[in-house]
Amino acid sequence: MASKKLPKATRSDSERRVRQADRLARLFRVLERIQGRGRWTAKDLAADEECSERTIFRTLESLELAGVPWYFDDIDKCYRVRPDYRFPTLNLSPPELVDQVTASAIATAASATRTSLATTKKLRAAASEDTSQLLNDAETLISILGLQMAEHGKHHAMIQTAQRALIDRTQLTGRYKSPYDSKTKQLRLTPYRLCLIKQAWYLIAVPAGATEPHTYRIPRFKSLRQIEGSAQIPEDFDLKAYFGDAWAVYRGETKFDIEIHFSKESADVVTETTWHPTQRMGRNRDGSVRMKFRVDGLEEIVHWVLGWSGSARIVKPDELRILVLAQLKTAYSLNFGDRSP
Repeated sequence: MASKKLPKATRSDSERRVRQADRLARLFRVLERIQGRGRWTAKDLAADEECSERTIFRTLESLELAGVPWYFDDIDKCYRVRPDYRFPTLNLSPPELVDQVTASAIATAASATRTSLATTKKLRAAASEDTSQLLNDAETLISILGLQMAEHGKHHAMIQTAQRALIDRTQLTGRYKSPYDSKTKQLRLTPYRLCLIKQAWYLIAVPAGATEPHTYRIPRFKSLRQIEGSAQIPEDFDLKAYFGDAWAVYRGETKFDIEIHFSKESADVVTETTWHPTQRMGRNRDGSVRMKFRVDGLEEIVHWVLGWSGSARIVKPDELRILVLAQLKTAYSLNFGDRSP
């Protein structure tokens, strides 16, 4: 679908960078196609890119200015690149090459996209023998395991649809089923952001009829597609401000000051990780740790505290202590009922 153009005066720097990245991506895709064995005309390329033929002609002009020797094959009636031409490869250092392999492993483990793997393969195909061996070694020796991403059959397609809508500045429609609602909802959305948070991908979007953005978990969409309709993202939208001091994704209405004391035995483990941007900690003389947070809402942090049961004492607030104890009582009842453990 063709990108929706904003007046130049209203485009932010981030919007201009996104459009430039989109044009650059199209440039490489067109080059890849006409370098291959297929038969691509301007009409075919425009249909595949979901743009106008005029845009394809501009892309071909850019390739020509970059020194790519393409031509129109009068016999096969398609665009070709001179067979002996090789597109220049990036002069990446060994650490940069290893970082590329690591990024590919992370992206694959996160169920985000497989294009980073394709990028690594192309780098290896065009690289020197030493560089190719380095990439092979890095792929063999570097692995990303245990991200435990939410997944279902249409996960990749959903992410790509959301990405495209954000770049094209178009609206989305889809069927969404939350475990907290009995019915599946049909939504029309103006997308603001797509982000990976902990174990899942989330779409930040404004539903039709609303004025404020909501958070939607991508795997909960039963369907998702682009539709006609301009999607204007406010220039002053700030993702960090939107999430505020939420423990993870869903921001509560009330702000709480949290203080938890961790035992000496768990102190070294709990301090290995930064759990929240507001985190502050201090060691006690006996080796235990006191940790403080400022959190918007308690629902999400409750589950984290429960994971430290037996090692953590909630100093404040009382509301958090009550919620944790209620969960522990429910767990006891489910497992033992009226019987003693």
